[in-house]
Amino acid sequence: MNAVGKIGFLGGGKIAQAMAKGFIASGLTKADSVIASVHPADQMSLQSFKKLGVETITNNDPVVEKSDIVFISVKPQVVPSVLNEIKTKSAEKLFISVAMGISLKTLEQNLSSSSRVIRVMPNTPALVQCGCSVFVRGKNATDSDAVVTQKLLESIGTCEEVTENLLDPVTALSGSGPAYVFVMIEALADGAVRMGIPRDLAYRLAAQTVMGSGMLVRESKEHPGVLKDNVTSPAGSTAAALKHLEESGFRAAVAGAVEAATLRCRDTSGQQ
Repeated sequence: MNAVGKIGFLGGGKIAQAMAKGFIASGLTKADSVIASVHPADQMSLQSFKKLGVETITNNDPVVEKSDIVFISVKPQVVPSVLNEIKTKSAEKLFISVAMGISLKTLEQNLSSSSRVIRVMPNTPALVQCGCSVFVRGKNATDSDAVVTQKLLESIGTCEEVTENLLDPVTALSGSGPAYVFVMIEALADGAVRMGIPRDLAYRLAAQTVMGSGMLVRESKEHPGVLKDNVTSPAGSTAAALKHLEESGFRAAVAGAVEAATLRCRDTSGQQ
């Protein structure tokens, strides 16, 4: 039984593929209830969707016509032309947009007045069903729409509802955040290699350490500072390492990265 109705994807990039995979694997829908439109030049995405058993086409209209829920997952610069193309067929549909920087106002103005819109910010760990997503309701979106959106997004990780003014800092934190963490993993491994650990082992240990630490913060509900103190023995190696990080401006650098990314997002979206 299909728990959420028919699902369509306008655009077939990696995030769209990850979402489709998660929705099907969780049992929220079946492959034959999903349809995706993919640019004909993007053969890799076409094949990826076909491997999932999803109907894959190269034009947008049938996706909207056949679907109850339509994911807008094309590149942001393509969104205006796609919305213009499908507007006459968008009445009474739920549209969930993952296009970065495209506001609810823009989406609603370019779709039928009876359509419902939800804007979502996922991140790339959704590719391994460990994403961190937030969503914002448009003016017509119902409580039922919010429940369905939450169920869908929780099939690829965690999901929380926020207000639209938080989307830029959320993008800077969880959207761009994986890049900061990847740099940290690389740096941890570089230090370990310098101390004699083979590089492959260093990457595995660093990645697992980061993953496990995040899980411990989330599951224990302890303040990160308390967990840090639990690892730090008086005059020990962790204390020496933390002193080096503080002297190197580690906290300020990471916090400043989130601020810089937020300001860039606001600049891009024109929200000063």
